[in-house]
Amino acid sequence: MTTKSITIKNTVGLHARPATFFIQKANSFKSTILIEKGNRRANAKSLLGVLSLGIEKDNTIVLQAEGVDEVEAIEGLSQLLIDGFND
Repeated sequence: MTTKSITIKNTVGLHARPATFFIQKANSFKSTILIEKGNRRANAKSLLGVLSLGIEKDNTIVLQAEGVDEVEAIEGLSQLLIDGFND
């Protein structure tokens, strides 16, 4: 299992359009990917799951991936979040 903590920097957090881009990217990987905020966890490939976490700017989240491409999944999703969706 590969994990990484990331602080969200884009202005709207992980809502609506950014969440859709995030989920599309997550679905491009074979690994199981979870996203965690506080004590709540959701499937990173589920729009409702990600939106239910209410991730806002400056929140710190943890990404967890397990599977054949877990390292690539964490790096790809981390970079998308760090870049702030070009916000």
